[in-house]
Amino acid sequence: MRMRIISGYLKGRFFNVPQSKFIRPTTDRVRETLFNILNNLIDFEGIEVLDLYSGSGSLGFECISRGAKSVLFVEKNNMIYKNLTENIKSLEIEDKCSVVRSEAIVFTRKKSIKSFDLILADPPFFEYDIYNVVENLKQNGYMDKESMLIIERSIQTKEKDIENFKVEPFRIIGDACLYKITI
Repeated sequence: MRMRIISGYLKGRFFNVPQSKFIRPTTDRVRETLFNILNNLIDFEGIEVLDLYSGSGSLGFECISRGAKSVLFVEKNNMIYKNLTENIKSLEIEDKCSVVRSEAIVFTRKKSIKSFDLILADPPFFEYDIYNVVENLKQNGYMDKESMLIIERSIQTKEKDIENFKVEPFRIIGDACLYKITI
């Protein structure tokens, strides 16, 4: 399967998404809505982004295309990790991207040497380690008062998510709920 970048200097460029039960790419509709909202909240120029549960890389690629200085992708699945690195090469953005092969929960347990302006997390819909990942991000230096964390989840986990994130989704698009978390 192929996906396209929606906006920015890479607009219209395609990248590959592996056929796998381990990947559920963010749809064009959700990405477009999310980035229309983010464009009104932040200036992408020069920001540093952390993309957890990266999958195809679509969210991070949209950030690079809009002017982000760098994106650190974190992906645990080896096949998807390899596809992600190939996509970065084919888009010719290696100088702006780093990829770490790790589970998000393991990665965020370590202290960060810097905070990120924007953190994107699109975990598998019925995986619940995201609650601990959010706490790790706050406690281990990945977030500061200027940071914004955006999480995509299923409408089916909404009640449990609200209970754990302590916020309502700021947007519901089809069966996807988007949460914005700050400290």
